[in-house]
Amino acid sequence: MAAQVGTDAEPVARTPLSRDRVLRTAVAVADEGGLDAVTMRGVAEALGVEAMSLYHHVANKEAMLDGTVDVVLTEIMAVVAPLEPPDRPAAWKDTMRSRILAAREVLLRHPWAPTVIESRTSISPLVAVWMDGILGLFRVGGLSWDLSHHAMHALGSRALGFNQELFQPDDAADAADVDLLDEMAEHLPNIVGMLQEVVHDDPDSTLGWCDDQAEFEFGLDLLLDGLDRLCSPD
Repeated sequence: MAAQVGTDAEPVARTPLSRDRVLRTAVAVADEGGLDAVTMRGVAEALGVEAMSLYHHVANKEAMLDGTVDVVLTEIMAVVAPLEPPDRPAAWKDTMRSRILAAREVLLRHPWAPTVIESRTSISPLVAVWMDGILGLFRVGGLSWDLSHHAMHALGSRALGFNQELFQPDDAADAADVDLLDEMAEHLPNIVGMLQEVVHDDPDSTLGWCDDQAEFEFGLDLLLDGLDRLCSPD
């Protein structure tokens, strides 16, 4: 590909392609246009190159998505790095909460990332390092290996800052349909009763229509408080 020419007619060198540059561009494309925009052609266009050029750095779209997980995890780790480790065992819960909520702030900047993380068929080495740190905090707090194992399952995706939701965001429109709720009431009285009480158009929702910050923190605190009681002496 020919070099660009500046206004003084001297050639202007292009920034060379690299795996890191391709992956960071893929993240930027997803941030702007969502996951559907992340294609080999779409990322190539954002870089101003031919799609074939990307194959020297990523094998295919799935490999590129794998790489975006690492970019996001690197961002998460950079954000939590300044956080102080617990200075005493009893401080493990506050430290855990701070780190998880910091991770969540990163994911809120990349709302497509949970979908990619959930869809991976193998665990990214950086995800494994993050989870190892979570496990280490449990151990600092005095949780046994067995209780730590249960705790990891209980936290699930919350350890990375997002919930795996039972309902999808698109369900919100249906849930807010008064006529539909009336039709459902006879067969699903408890679900309808809850929806009539809590469903609302929330412009501040974060990673899903009922996955706002308050709900995330409610579930996280419930789990951490329970685990803290289990590992604390009577």
